[in-house]
Amino acid sequence: MKKTVAWVISSLTTITGIITPSFALNTSIGETGIYANRLHQQPLNLTGKKIAIGQVEIGRPGVFGFDKIAAWSPTFNLAGVYYQNRAVKSNGNLDNHAAMVATVMVSQDKKLPGVAPDARLYASAIGAIKGGGQPQECLASQHIAQQNSGDVRAINFSFGESLTQDGRMDAKLDGNAHLTQCIDWSSRVHDTLYVIAGNQGRGGIPIPTDHYNGITTAYSTKQGQIYSKVDFANLSALPVGIGRSLIKREINVGPRRAINLVAPGSKVAVYDLAGTVQKVSGTSFAAPHITASVALLQEFGDRQLRTQQPNWSVDSRRHQVNKAVLLNSADKIEDSGNGLLLGMMRTIFSKSHYNWFNSDAYSNPEIPVDIQMGVGHLNALRAYQQFSAGQWKPENPVPALGWDYETVTNNNHKDYVIDQPLQENSYVAITLVWDRLVELKDKNNNKQYDLGESFEDRGLNNLDLYLMPTNSTNSTESVCRSVSKVDNTEHIFCPVLATGNYKIRVQYKQQVNEASQPYGLAWWTVSGNSAQP
Repeated sequence: MKKTVAWVISSLTTITGIITPSFALNTSIGETGIYANRLHQQPLNLTGKKIAIGQVEIGRPGVFGFDKIAAWSPTFNLAGVYYQNRAVKSNGNLDNHAAMVATVMVSQDKKLPGVAPDARLYASAIGAIKGGGQPQECLASQHIAQQNSGDVRAINFSFGESLTQDGRMDAKLDGNAHLTQCIDWSSRVHDTLYVIAGNQGRGGIPIPTDHYNGITTAYSTKQGQIYSKVDFANLSALPVGIGRSLIKREINVGPRRAINLVAPGSKVAVYDLAGTVQKVSGTSFAAPHITASVALLQEFGDRQLRTQQPNWSVDSRRHQVNKAVLLNSADKIEDSGNGLLLGMMRTIFSKSHYNWFNSDAYSNPEIPVDIQMGVGHLNALRAYQQFSAGQWKPENPVPALGWDYETVTNNNHKDYVIDQPLQENSYVAITLVWDRLVELKDKNNNKQYDLGESFEDRGLNNLDLYLMPTNSTNSTESVCRSVSKVDNTEHIFCPVLATGNYKIRVQYKQQVNEASQPYGLAWWTVSGNSAQP
């Protein structure tokens, strides 16, 4: 019998989900989910070892030997647990939801492994804060980002704040809530990728889903045996028809869309605090699939650095690179086996059952992501393939598959000339990401956030993305483009209509803050000799 559970600690600071007793083992990290199991296996052996990730929630997971809980031994080891930005007391702020989220990321149980079982997880509990606690949530986020000597590659948010608890007059999802500005500031200053659970159900927890610099997730449910459909409970749709007033309150104001990526979140098997396997549903359990996938990629990246591999640098640790790689490698339309659809492993459907080819993001170059599906469904194996292709600079021809971290200046562009002709009827996926600039109003000049301080939104520079014939000089001659006026993600997914030589152009179109703009770029194309017969 299903039981709806809502963890409500600070009035409307909530975490929601569904729990059902489970006797099945986890499939969400495997062949029906994100294919992380293949990265765990020989010869890759990627388990997140020595990579630090974080978790910020209302409560926290338990620590064996520290928390005296009868008849429970956690299936994971934690690198550190805290209350906001200080030490936590034994048995203090323990939370069932936080324990289950941690299971998805770092469970070491052989029957129910996490996505990155050997990652170093640091967790902070916000605790019960009457009237909302965005300043304390910001403080905890900063504290987690500073752990592991300031080297935490991704931070998971499986909770949110209500707009009714926001202190602004007529508060909206415009990116300017205190917590939203905080994590966009932290992502840049601490160079960590924030992964935020999207809104769902009856809403009420939309902050900070309107952030810019991280990833916001929707959750998928199984269709047949595969996680391949956005679940109906996700609150991300155009505000039309039944439920439009609720949806309108719970999505970003204006044309900018919140959802970046879909991950498994329906009936995911996890351990609760009592050590019982449960099936849980919600974006809370989709987000940690993405967060922990970063640990798998980063273990590989650090291995490349240690062995001094060519076409590799410390840029591989940048949050912009992680974001671009995860988004660009997402599944959209299943490949038939000839490689022309980039080897994608599933077709993802919206909750209203349209696919990417039917989305406005496919047909409108000013809309980079679908409002329900983002850019598609997380696939950790394809993300590894994208990442392992290496870093390639615009000064020389680049291969069909790769990524880069670079800087472009106002009214200039960077061209990436693909070294082989692209095959007719193949598809191209290209993703460009950059940061909104949020700065700390640092009253005491200690270069870190303190309670009572605030942030300044300095806005978003406008970059555009093009696929052009190599011999073209004007972007008007592009064959595909992504030219959003409001997003800090540009995404191209389009067919190559004629075999030929092409280049990718990153164009700095309009300056709003600084004249120099760093960005992350990932591309996946099919050259004439790389498609399957």
